[in-house]
Amino acid sequence: MPADHPENTRPATVRRVPLNLFGMAFGIAGLAVTWLTTARYGHAPLWAGRALLAVSAVVWAITVVRYARYALSVRGAFAADLTDPVAAPFASLAVITPMLPAAQGLHAYDSRAGTIVFDVFLVLTVLFGGWLTGQWIYGSLNLDQLHPGYFLPTVAGGLVAAAGAAAVGQRTLGYAMLGLGLICWFILGSMILARLFFRPALPPALYPTLAIEVAPAAVATVAYLSLRGPHVDVFAAILAGYGVLMVLAQLRLLPAFLRLRFAPSFWAFTFSWAAVATGVVHWTQILRPPGYLIYTYAALSAVTLLIAGIAARTVLAAFSGGGVRTGPPHTSTALAEEH
Repeated sequence: MPADHPENTRPATVRRVPLNLFGMAFGIAGLAVTWLTTARYGHAPLWAGRALLAVSAVVWAITVVRYARYALSVRGAFAADLTDPVAAPFASLAVITPMLPAAQGLHAYDSRAGTIVFDVFLVLTVLFGGWLTGQWIYGSLNLDQLHPGYFLPTVAGGLVAAAGAAAVGQRTLGYAMLGLGLICWFILGSMILARLFFRPALPPALYPTLAIEVAPAAVATVAYLSLRGPHVDVFAAILAGYGVLMVLAQLRLLPAFLRLRFAPSFWAFTFSWAAVATGVVHWTQILRPPGYLIYTYAALSAVTLLIAGIAARTVLAAFSGGGVRTGPPHTSTALAEEH
């Protein structure tokens, strides 16, 4: 191992903080949006969603502090993370996540402060998404390193920003961000599916990222309805059609998911399925089919139990010293070896 490798310069008391840990705050914020959406239709307490947003903000802050301590203590760690072809996309969650508490929470108490914080992180999200896109063009990528986490910087970033812009009253900006997210989804989605269809299977620790495949259509639906208002038109129906296909595809993946051992990568399930649940709440409340409240509460309960279970397992692993591991510091297979 070279003398200047980050592993060789790591103090004994500093543990590696993998970038996918930012998925914890992102998943909790996604659950908060599901609760807030249900509350705005009059079927859940508003305080529950806002409390979850506060929890997500606290978890985000703790993760930022932990990662900053690690990155400042280990020479070259930050640069290595941002150029790692497998891990780098997860870094975008550090700037995407705060848009949700700002637009959906802080804005309700102080509209000016909420808008400013939201806009700051929107700009950071776009800048980082642009930098990563340039890095992928400039750098040397192997198709087998591509995984659904590549949706995060631009697709998730753009669509979350679109919904947030609608919440703070910046509709034109919201449509611009919707365009960014949708076009990147169409381009990256075709490449990611081609890799998944025709290349060797993902490493086991990256299997949970397959859940991200359900997210783009669901988050696009939430963003579109946030901008256009709560009514279903042709484009919303088109998004729903593809979304249903991706949800059904997950059923075939269940055997692989059930064989996995718990790891931080399980947080990839959380925001993805929270977005699906939020989309279900919107659709059932807009169309109001027979038994629509049953569907609403079933979606809310299922995603709450899923995320609560992953959170409980994470806490248990942290206190027991097992399960949540820190793998190799900076290699193109770092996440794959965390498991």
